[in-house]
Amino acid sequence: MAKRPDVKIKICGMTNAGDAVKAAQLGADAVGFIFYEKSPRAVSEKTVREIVNQLPPFVQRVGVFVNETAERINTLVSRLGLDVVQLHGDETPAFCKKIKARTIRAVRVKDASVFEGLSAYPVSGFLLDTFHPAAYGGTGDVFDWKLAKRGKRLGPVILAGGLNSANVAQAIRQVRPYGVDVCSGVEKEPGVKDIKKLRAFISAVRGVDQE
Repeated sequence: MAKRPDVKIKICGMTNAGDAVKAAQLGADAVGFIFYEKSPRAVSEKTVREIVNQLPPFVQRVGVFVNETAERINTLVSRLGLDVVQLHGDETPAFCKKIKARTIRAVRVKDASVFEGLSAYPVSGFLLDTFHPAAYGGTGDVFDWKLAKRGKRLGPVILAGGLNSANVAQAIRQVRPYGVDVCSGVEKEPGVKDIKKLRAFISAVRGVDQE
């Protein structure tokens, strides 16, 4: 039997170069920067530029946006060399067509109905996060992973929402996602990573039998 590709790992909510570089050294495939002012992990263009200038090659730079203008997003893609745009707001399929980078549409999963209409989105994949009525993401809560399998019919799925080193292996075995996304599960406090948790999380992902 051919070996399955390794699950991709994205570490989100990066706010400093030290954490981002360490995540890359430990094996992260991508790091995420949150350009949403209401987030406790929000970063400025200046900070992100300082971070990306220190990242090694082949580590994907992901910009996370919530109801931002397409013009602003495309400007940051160009200025910062962002590889991927992750949309967490109420963006429409028409909006996604305006983005000049590969795009991931975040979906806040409450029940199976959230997958209706997603096939209209011209995106590279979907990030499945936990629904919360007062937040666009980053709740640190887990949703029913059985629902994630429905999302896989639409394209590559990145699993998020309450993942940590203790549950990510189970999540991967159950969902078999294209990738996993973690933020609060590897933090000391919002925006500051815990290196021990980071190492444990990446080790847990890489330790899953991918046959």
